[in-house]
Amino acid sequence: MRRPGARAAVLTASLALALAGCGSSDSSDGESGPELSVSGAYMPQPVSDSMAAGFLTIRNDGGTQDELTSVTSDIAGAVTVHETVDSAMREIRNLAVPADGEVVFKSGANHLMFEKLKRKPQQGDTVSVVLHFAESGPVTVEMPVKPATYTPATGH
Repeated sequence: MRRPGARAAVLTASLALALAGCGSSDSSDGESGPELSVSGAYMPQPVSDSMAAGFLTIRNDGGTQDELTSVTSDIAGAVTVHETVDSAMREIRNLAVPADGEVVFKSGANHLMFEKLKRKPQQGDTVSVVLHFAESGPVTVEMPVKPATYTPATGH
């Protein structure tokens, strides 16, 4: 003789056990995923009509690394990530953001290049930028346009 509630109870228990095993590997080893934040963002007023630079700091307070994979902005045809090594600038496709660490974009080092500007931003404007990551969702940053000679107190 079948009891009507017995089958439902067995299915519910089976489903609960199956879901218990579906947690992320991060939670089982005590590490958290990436926890990203952005600070110190700014763009010096560009001197060129077609290109501009951008600087910021990406902080990862999480227990796992993430990777910046692309950057977009409605003000430019393309936004690329560059690094400067031995005074030579080169484009890089992906940039690691270490666990419990940060990546600083500053003059003479890592920086954003806004290419094919659709309009030339002026001091006092704000440029919207979207940072895209391998693990985390997109992060939108409002980047104020500062004087061309601006140097922040943080040195970047």
